[in-house]
Parts: sequence; C-alpha cells; structure tokens
Amino acid sequence: MESSGPQSCPGNCLAFSRTHKGLVLIGEIVLCALTLACFGASRSGYAGLAALELLFAALVLLAWSCRLPPRLSLIYWGWSDFMRCLIGALLFLITSLIVIIDHHDGAGIAGGVFGILAGILLGYDAYITLPTRQGHGAAGTASPGGV
Repeated sequence: MESSGPQSCPGNCLAFSRTHKGLVLIGEIVLCALTLACFGASRSGYAGLAALELLFAALVLLAWSCRLPPRLSLIYWGWSDFMRCLIGALLFLITSLIVIIDHHDGAGIAGGVFGILAGILLGYDAYITLPTRQGHGAAGTASPGGV
C-alpha cells in the first residue's frame, strides 16, 4: 500500500478512536456493555435498551471510522447521531432510575448506576454533536472528530 493512498478501514478506525468523538463512542460502548451484563444478571427486563444502544453506538463508530458519511450523503449523519444520543440518554436515565428504585438486588442497582452513567455520556455526546452540525447543510459530511 502506498503512503500517499487512502488509509484502510482499520487504519482509519485507529485514527478515529483517538479523536474526542471516537473516545466518547468507545465510552458509550463500554458503558452499554456493562449495563447489558448487569441488567441481564438481574433479570430486570431492560437489557434490550442496553443491547440496542450498544449496537447503534458500534455502528456509528464503524461508520465514522470507515469514513462512510462523505460516501453516503443521502443520510443526515449529524442529525441522526444527535437523535440517537438524545433518545438514548432519555431512555437510559428513565429506565435506570426505575431499576434503581424498584430492584433491590446488587446486579440491578449496578446496572442502574452504569445506565445513569451511560445516559449522562449520551447526553454529553448529544451536546457536542449538535453544535458541530448547525453550520452544515442537510447532508453535512464533515467528521465530528476532525478526521
């Protein structure tokens, strides 16, 4: 592979994972995985939320890492990511508070705490995502991490 040619997807993934947005997405994935494990162990019934948000965060990380937004300008990447973060933050905060209040087992409480942390991180991600998209058109293609 020539040095002047485009980087491969794994190379882009490593470069993107070092950016601010990449670190936030990796943090979301880790917190969602911990929440999923705790909710699964407590049998609280809310493991689906953590699994879905884990999947969505991994897909967004993969899309930005492989630089898909410039290639797929049909999707409104900025608003899609903002809505994912906003809805995920609200759902995590609500369900985690319900689990902490109603369940008295250790795994449920731990899952609730991890869920609240995931909700806070998703809210922060929504906060940093929206201002970077306000100046762009409907199909902004700039990477959130400057990659």
